[in-house]
Amino acid sequence: MRRMAGWLRSLGDGRLRGAWGRGQLPNCLDRRTVFGCPHSKAISNLIWLRKETSWRPHASGVSTAAAAKSGEDAALKWGLLAIPVVTFCLGTWQVQRRKWKLKLIADLEARVAAEPVPLPFDLLELKELEYKPVRVRGYFDHTKELYILPRSLVDVKKEAKAAGQLMSNPESGANVVTPFYCTDLGIKILVNRGFVPRKKMKPETRLQGQIQEEVELTGVVRLSETRKPFVPENNVEQNRWHYRDLEAMARVTGAEPIFIDADYKSTVPGGPIGGQTRVTLRNEHMQYIITWYGLCAATSYMWYKKFIQKVHL
Repeated sequence: MRRMAGWLRSLGDGRLRGAWGRGQLPNCLDRRTVFGCPHSKAISNLIWLRKETSWRPHASGVSTAAAAKSGEDAALKWGLLAIPVVTFCLGTWQVQRRKWKLKLIADLEARVAAEPVPLPFDLLELKELEYKPVRVRGYFDHTKELYILPRSLVDVKKEAKAAGQLMSNPESGANVVTPFYCTDLGIKILVNRGFVPRKKMKPETRLQGQIQEEVELTGVVRLSETRKPFVPENNVEQNRWHYRDLEAMARVTGAEPIFIDADYKSTVPGGPIGGQTRVTLRNEHMQYIITWYGLCAATSYMWYKKFIQKVHL
């Protein structure tokens, strides 16, 4: 037994393997049996013991792998937490944007509903009066009409009825812009008289509405606008205008770059339909609020289930 134990200890320094190679095994291993077992089985068990000893992982390697995995899990945990945090911030930002937009709409509606004031000649003062009602007196020069097209009729009542419909077929036409000589100021301005259908664009088709006498009308001040994407360029030669370019319009008609939209009360029988100013602003912030806060709630719930309750998702 003591000799066998000694040979087992010698596995670490390779002496047993050297003896095996030289055929000099100890008697206890050279016999037919070792402790009641065939010596071939004993030798195979010793070799298995040696292999088992060499394959056993070191404790330091296990701890290093565990620490690396723990670090990766922590990075994933706190990295994914950024998603609900960011979406919550975006939702809160949209709440503030909605407050700003509602105030802007209220200010615009109050400005349009204000009492009209006399039209000032100072262009710097006009820039502060956009959407503000003004009052002018004079007569039209129908020989230099301009046409902004394509346009559809702005009718608040019809648009309210068609709001729930999937499809609508608004009539297409143009807005008629006519030079207007202001007798009280001694200047010529541009007045958007309103909408006419395509079949009524030519002045001879609406002679009844081509008033020649001096009139007083009310309208809202509009400023020049820049061309939006996908909007065609204005064609001055063919008198086809797609957006308000006051400088170009003023050069063609010989008027000042002052533009007003005539209100609905200025409409005369047979003439263009006034009141073609849209005063609504796009306000979709509530949809954004629901979207961002919804994403925040969903991702927060998933994060809690995954990293707090340890539920496999």
